[in-house]
Amino acid sequence: NKKNFPKGTIKYILSYVNQSLNESLDGEIQAFLIDEDQLHTYDDLTKVNPVTQTTVLKCLQARYSMKVFYTHAGCTLVALNPFQPIPDLYSLDVMKEYHCAPQPQEFKPHIFIVAEEAYRNLQGQMEPVNQSLVVSGESGAGKTWTSRCLMKYYATVAASSSVVKSQDTVDRIERRVLDSNPIMEAFGNACTLRNNNSSRFGKYIQLQLDRSQLLVGASVQTYLLEKTRVACQPAKERNFHIFYQMMKGATDEQRKEWRMPKDQQFVWLPNHLISFWCNVLQILAGILQFGNVNFSSADESQPCNIEEAAGLLGVPVDELLACLRVRTLKAGKQSVLKPCSQSECSVRRDCLAKLIYAQLFEWLVTFINNSICADNSIWCNFIGLLDVYGFECFPVNNLEQLCINYANEKLQQHFVAHYLRAQQEEYVSEGLEWSFVKYQDNQNCLDLIEGSPTSIFSLLNEECRLNRVSDAKKFRGRLEKELCDNANISWDKYSQEAHFTVAHYAGKVNYQIDGMMEKNKDPVPRELIALLQKSENPLLHQIFADKDTENAKSKGLSKVTVVSKFKNSLESLMKILHTTTPHYTRCIKPNPDCKPLTFQKEEVIIQLKACGIVETIHISAAGFPIRIPFKSFIQRYGLISKSSAFKTDSLRPAVDKLLRVVLQSQVLDPACQRDSETHSTLVHCGRTKVFLTQSMLELLEDQRKKVLSQKAFSIQCCWRRYQRCRRHAQRRAATLIQAAGRSWLVRRQVHRWHRAAAVIQTSWRKWKKVMNSLAEAELDDAKHLVGENVPVVNPVVRERGSVQLSTIPEPVTVRGWPMGLALASAPSITVSLTATGFQKMMSVIASVNVPSRKGEYKVETNQYKQGLASIRAKPRGSVKLHYQRSPLLYADRQPNVVSNGVTGFNQILLEKTL
Repeated sequence: NKKNFPKGTIKYILSYVNQSLNESLDGEIQAFLIDEDQLHTYDDLTKVNPVTQTTVLKCLQARYSMKVFYTHAGCTLVALNPFQPIPDLYSLDVMKEYHCAPQPQEFKPHIFIVAEEAYRNLQGQMEPVNQSLVVSGESGAGKTWTSRCLMKYYATVAASSSVVKSQDTVDRIERRVLDSNPIMEAFGNACTLRNNNSSRFGKYIQLQLDRSQLLVGASVQTYLLEKTRVACQPAKERNFHIFYQMMKGATDEQRKEWRMPKDQQFVWLPNHLISFWCNVLQILAGILQFGNVNFSSADESQPCNIEEAAGLLGVPVDELLACLRVRTLKAGKQSVLKPCSQSECSVRRDCLAKLIYAQLFEWLVTFINNSICADNSIWCNFIGLLDVYGFECFPVNNLEQLCINYANEKLQQHFVAHYLRAQQEEYVSEGLEWSFVKYQDNQNCLDLIEGSPTSIFSLLNEECRLNRVSDAKKFRGRLEKELCDNANISWDKYSQEAHFTVAHYAGKVNYQIDGMMEKNKDPVPRELIALLQKSENPLLHQIFADKDTENAKSKGLSKVTVVSKFKNSLESLMKILHTTTPHYTRCIKPNPDCKPLTFQKEEVIIQLKACGIVETIHISAAGFPIRIPFKSFIQRYGLISKSSAFKTDSLRPAVDKLLRVVLQSQVLDPACQRDSETHSTLVHCGRTKVFLTQSMLELLEDQRKKVLSQKAFSIQCCWRRYQRCRRHAQRRAATLIQAAGRSWLVRRQVHRWHRAAAVIQTSWRKWKKVMNSLAEAELDDAKHLVGENVPVVNPVVRERGSVQLSTIPEPVTVRGWPMGLALASAPSITVSLTATGFQKMMSVIASVNVPSRKGEYKVETNQYKQGLASIRAKPRGSVKLHYQRSPLLYADRQPNVVSNGVTGFNQILLEKTL
């Protein structure tokens, strides 16, 4: 009670307590920083104790000096720009290492960890399924390079398919996605004071994946191209990259076609792909020629050397001059022509150049989307990559910088709402014991810029809708009057220029009011659009073919201003981000001069304060970054518990039981013993959600994988047993079928054999019958031999089987025994040989070797007189004699004619035969 203390006592006590706390904190900081050699080992800033700007800055500086450029900061990743190439930091092997790792968080911090975490969330189908990777930071901090690495990672990981056909498709898609990036950078990036490759537009790339998490397409959404850079570049800055690339890479023939000599200089290029590219580059050359067009105030009818630009754009020179020099005013239904002043002619020239470039850029984005975007029926989820312009503060800032910094304020608000404010408010609403961590909230700044009913944007749009000449000083007066209560806006009362200063989350920026209303109106004369619709350039004609209806709808006071269009597109982007799981990467620029491996503490500490890194570390270290509703938690991890069913009205007890099972399994594990106090820091059950730390989530996932492995093993065992029984039954059935088939084949073969044997037997009987009939006919034909004179055969020859030759006086002794084998003990025969009828006796004397002589011989049989029982008739056709091996082969087949008789083995055989 204050009444119990003297005056000033409470103030003294508070100051003493604060001084004691500060002294204690300083002591802890000194104790932490005393071992500087170990500061670079802190890969996660939540492990730093105490967490202050000094300790965080020292750790980042130590890691940067050791060429370690990525550091975890709780739920975000801090990336320091090295401003030089680092070998093997983003190689294919490194990608595969992080992608195949069971726990990527155990590896060194890297942008690939963020990418892999988002990819695994997509694979796990945990709500919200779609993912967004937000890369933020100042201009020159490395956002574009980081986004490029993320695209390459997903193109590589999502293309790793084993299906050949799908692999070919994915290779083509990922190549298109990667090839579209340098084209977008060429048309949308430029060299500024803070960055040599500064994005002058914002883009959100949706990588479209199918149900197998394979890359099947992509789409690009762009935001607020800085088209004023085409006709007006700030001091020491450059135009878009594409113009310089075109000038450097053009051949002599192309320069001649574009009417660009090598020594020609262009006012709009300070600091000094063909098919459809031919028309694109021709249009770009025409835009550059516009910059060299000058208007004379002395004689406005004097030619202004516009033939080159008109020829490249394919429009008549006279009509182009008329559109630039004369403007058309409408008074009711009548049109009035009014000559333009020199400054107005220059404004119309710049307006035409900016209009053509902006429409060409939109056509290019549409062309790329048509080339890489997949059909809605093919893809089901996406991973979004957001790469927007960083926070900017130049010596002269206008409407472009106001919109750019407004976009960064919206992204910072999304980060604050998602990680800082929403998490802490949810902890309290769910019943967690939580002490709020103070953080910098930029909601007041957003209310100043876009709030309702009164804000900078609303006043700017109201001023633009009034049909009057813009006055910068009057507009400043309106801002001072309407927005004086907001602490985030201020003015320098002693400045001669109309301006206002906005205190952004990243610092104060002074905006120049002069020219801001004209840029917000962005007027486009109708006669310029009508002229471009008549262009002979096919691409230019195609781009402006449908612009007439758009301008008809946007006439008068209903015309949409630049800030209104940008605000609407940014709100649609934020809706997409709110429906996805965000992953933040904070890019830090170590020094303003982009020097390699140079760390300036003042530059870094400002960015750490602006991004809220220290507050993020505090909340991440003490809080629970993962929050899952009870129903989703049970659906995913309910299989860990033995209970198979849970009642929907009693999810809290089921969740408690499940967590006890998981924690008890860890207690029983001697390698992972934790006390109850440690358990309370890992997980907390709220009223409707389960709050988890990353380590607890990994523990749950490990338990889930073990259970799934056991279930999968059981399923595999049952399946293998079923398949083995099925194969056994199939084998038995196949055996029976084969046996039945073989038996049928055998029966069919035996049946065929029987039929063949019957046919053979029938044929043999018929043939035998014919032979018998022929033999009988032959015997009947032997009667004509009775009356012929047959020489008397020598008795010796008759006994031994000789052949009497009619022309040889002495009989020739021959072997009679071979025929005895065929004739079954036939008597010895005596034949006379003549030329007539020789063929008839060949079957009789086939084994007799008879010497041949000149002359004719006659063969006469003596079968009738010698009493031969039967001789076969002459065979029809070829005759084959089959003999078994017999000692007859060794007999004397040519007995001596002079010999008195047959002796030896021949005699024995002959006697046996006779």
